[in-house]
Amino acid sequence: MNERNILVVAHARRDDTVAAARRVIDALRDAGARPVLAPDESLDLSAVDPSFADVDVLGETVQQDDLELAIVLGGDGTILRAAELVRGCSAPVLGINMGHVGFLAEIDRDDMDDAVRRVIARDYEVEERLALSVRVKDAEGAVVYETFALNEATVEKASRERMIEVVLEIDGLPLSSFGCDGMVVSTPTGSTAYNFSAGGPVIWPSVEAIAVIPLSAHALFAKPLVVSPDAAVAIEMLESASGSGILWCDGRRSHDLPPGARVVVRRSSRPVRLARLHPAEFTNRLVRKFQLPVAGWRGQGGGA
Repeated sequence: MNERNILVVAHARRDDTVAAARRVIDALRDAGARPVLAPDESLDLSAVDPSFADVDVLGETVQQDDLELAIVLGGDGTILRAAELVRGCSAPVLGINMGHVGFLAEIDRDDMDDAVRRVIARDYEVEERLALSVRVKDAEGAVVYETFALNEATVEKASRERMIEVVLEIDGLPLSSFGCDGMVVSTPTGSTAYNFSAGGPVIWPSVEAIAVIPLSAHALFAKPLVVSPDAAVAIEMLESASGSGILWCDGRRSHDLPPGARVVVRRSSRPVRLARLHPAEFTNRLVRKFQLPVAGWRGQGGGA
């Protein structure tokens, strides 16, 4: 029987997260599975607790394609890191929330033991989330950078003092040019992240769409747009402008954008896979995250 390899992703900065990682790793081993750590986490956790040094390491003793699932101990930022680590393989990501209420974590830390039990029993569903394919082309049209985004791809000004000049293109047709602080291209998953702060729409995860939000644009037509999930969104840095920009994907990966650069964003052929233990209740997550007032509600549920 093949070994069941479960990636455990956890920061070593918090004592409770380190203790949770130890607990999850021990539970996986007791159930006959093989826990795996990413190289960075292996070093960091081993520095805090030498007992982590005997855990298998991703890319060394276990390869990405051998992973069955990733258990993430942390908030949405840690889950975004886990999505990077399993990108390119089919392993889903299960988030166990260790801090503030997030949108990607599936359960709270109190249910950690039950989560491990259900992982071992393969008692979970997999929810596929739309991800973005992001490419940067230079002024000659050559692709110089490629990555993905689960939340958003953002083109921002590189200097605080100087805005950028861009042309927004949808499906090969120019829509408008303007000066701005930046542009956010968001998935439904990312609609409650940077998109939300920028005044974009909250999009339910079951909706397939891409949101495009200008940041502090100097233009009459610079409203948030919601386009088809199959649309190609391009942002061109005007060659005549003096301001340069920078591309950020999920706030984690960046690439410099000189004048003349072109960022092309479209739906990725490979979604991000999230393991779910409970039916998705996005409305409840919104209420909890933003502490929305619901007193006085007289409905019976079920949409009736």
